[in-house]
Parts: sequence; structure tokens; C-alpha cells
Amino acid sequence: MSKLSRRGFMRTTAAAGLGMGIGAQSASAQTAALPGAGKMKLGMVTYMMGAEMTCEQLIAFCKETGLAGVELRTTHKHGVEPALTSEERARVKTQFAEGGIEIVGLGTTCEFHSKDEAKVKQNIEEGKKFAQLAKDVGAPSIKVRPNGLYDDEPHEKTIERIGMAWRELAEFAAGLGVQTRMEVHGGKGSAEPANIRKMLEVAKHPNARVCWNSNSGEQDEKGSIKANFDLLKDYIGQVHITEIGIYQYPWQELFDLLAGIGFSGYCLAEIQANSEPERFMKYYRTLFDLYTRQYAYPKPGMAVSKGKG
Repeated sequence: MSKLSRRGFMRTTAAAGLGMGIGAQSASAQTAALPGAGKMKLGMVTYMMGAEMTCEQLIAFCKETGLAGVELRTTHKHGVEPALTSEERARVKTQFAEGGIEIVGLGTTCEFHSKDEAKVKQNIEEGKKFAQLAKDVGAPSIKVRPNGLYDDEPHEKTIERIGMAWRELAEFAAGLGVQTRMEVHGGKGSAEPANIRKMLEVAKHPNARVCWNSNSGEQDEKGSIKANFDLLKDYIGQVHITEIGIYQYPWQELFDLLAGIGFSGYCLAEIQANSEPERFMKYYRTLFDLYTRQYAYPKPGMAVSKGKG
């Protein structure tokens, strides 16, 4: 993921906001009837913006910047890990509930592509521990990943192994009321939506869902992501978004496609840390509202910043 200076972000944000403002009336008219227009929620992934924040700091940051929820990625400073005691889990659940911030999910690094059967089993068991943790802290989901196909093994064999492992975990987590969401994630070939769709078909479980990851390479020759989006649109549980202020991905098309399927879940900002995180995220929040036709001033529930008159 490329780094972006604050000044560069401000320039691109201003340009994107101005462009959307000029075309807002016609764009709104085109999507006003979409079932998901105005329903999407904005949150963040602790990777990497919140990697050094405690639970208390994350809650305060989300409240200050207008974020509704957070995906807690493993190994980060928040410390929400399977090693927590039952009392500690209850404390985390209470913290976020009282703070009014939702734990959208737990971001694990569990992956199922390895040729080593013991490693795959180990990752399944680790995923089960995270599913129990998610239930205990009040999170509706865990995120897992495929993470690669092999050159010296038929891709269909690797895909089947991933799908079968995913099925076992999805079945276990369903008993806890926790979704398993496979990230459309890196590694050679495994981030291709067509291969994720094959994994879904192997898993064949209603609790197996997808985390759309806004990857490069998903666009066709005309720059559209629709063909790839259509492969997974019925399974999307959450979405990762990156630098929405930069012309690096068809962001408006993504948000319109999500609105078109009635998506009312979370779009989670997965972005680099910077020296002014609150200021940065307030611009990000404004951009998201413009893209999703939710911009309003004053915005209910958000404090109005006092700038120069």
C-alpha cells in the first residue's frame, strides 16, 4: 500500500469533493432508487492506522472522527486476543458497548492454503478460538484469508483444501452466531474473485461470507470492477477500502454497486498511520459520505469542527 503525505491527501480530497459536488445532483438522481443508498456504515481496521492504539484510544478516536465500528486485527496494541480471560473478555465487550462503538469483527491471520495438513489444522483450530473470542466480546464475525496458490500444485487442489477448511470453521462458528469472512486477499492467484468464488462453492456453507478488499487488478479493460464484483456480490459481509481520495480504484462504482445490492454493512478504512490521524480521518469521513450520498450538514451525532470564519 503506498504512503500518502497529509498535503497530498488534502489536495486529492479537495479535488474529489469538488468533483462530486459539481455532479452531485445528477449522481444522486441516478442512484436515489438504489436500495442500499445511504445505508452503508464507515469503520476502520486497526491495520495500520490504529495499530498502536489501546481499546480506550480506539473508542475515543472513532467517536471523535465519526466512525461507527472497528475491526480489531490480531497482534495490535488493543490486545484483544484468544489469551484473554473470561473477565477480560467481558470488560472489552462492556467498553465498546458503553462507548457506542461496534466491534465489527476480529481480523485473524488464519489461512488454509498450506500443503502441510498439520498447519492447515492448526489454523482451523486457531480460527475456532477467535470465533469463541468474537462471541465473548460481542463481535459478529472473524476474518480469515486464503493467501496463495502454488505453481507446483494444481490450483483446483489448493482451492479445494482452502474451501474444505473454511467449511469446517464456518460450521463451528455458526454454532456461536459468528460469521466467517474470507478476505479477497493476496498471495499468488488467491486474491482473484473467480478463485474466491470457487472456494465459496467448495465451502458451500451459509456462514461462509466474503470481505471485499478493493484490490488492484480487479478492473476490466474499461476500468470497471462490475464483472468481478458480480461473482461475489451475494456473499459480501464487509468491505475494506483504502485511499478513497486518490484516483487509484473506481471508488464511486464500488459504492454504487454496493448500494445496488442493498449493502448496509461496514466499509472499513485500511490505511497507513500519519502524524494527524484525527484530521485525516475527518476528511476521509466526509469523502465517504459524499461517495455514498450521506453527506449532511450539520451531520446528526457529529460535533461541528470550529474553523476560521
